[in-house]
Amino acid sequence: MKIIKIILGIISALVFVFFLTGLLIKETNYSSQVFVNESIDEVFYSFNNLENRKYWIPELNSIEVVKENPGKIGSIYKVIVDNHGQEITMTEKILAYVKNEKVTLFFDAENMLKRNDYLFKEQKGVTMITLNTSFQSESYIMACLYPYFKGTLQEQDQAYLNNFKELIEKKEPKS
Repeated sequence: MKIIKIILGIISALVFVFFLTGLLIKETNYSSQVFVNESIDEVFYSFNNLENRKYWIPELNSIEVVKENPGKIGSIYKVIVDNHGQEITMTEKILAYVKNEKVTLFFDAENMLKRNDYLFKEQKGVTMITLNTSFQSESYIMACLYPYFKGTLQEQDQAYLNNFKELIEKKEPKS
């Protein structure tokens, strides 16, 4: 009987910590970075070309323009991704767009609210892309989970940046 009480005590403590996580951590943040051996003009143009996304985000099924503004800010897109056989539809909105400097995207994807802030800097022909990400949930249970998946989400975003780097650097030389 004593062992059962100990096990129940441990389980209760773990459940308490899990639910406390959602109360204490409202937003999860991380950064990723990649260096691309190409000019900032080429990197920024290729990064914002919607046709290129399918080559560096393998889960991307489609991206459809809902509303496109002349200055890009406020433009809205419907994005459909494949999450291990399950289609997820999300809305992407451009919050900031400064040519060759910054692009901020906001995603609303079924309980996940994610903000990707991409910063571009060039030095000696090499462009550095820094991604600062923050996400939170509209659901309390999901908010409890996100801090525990931070590493996985960061690895995924880093893989996307690495895929983008590979795509840009393997382009044919200009004649």
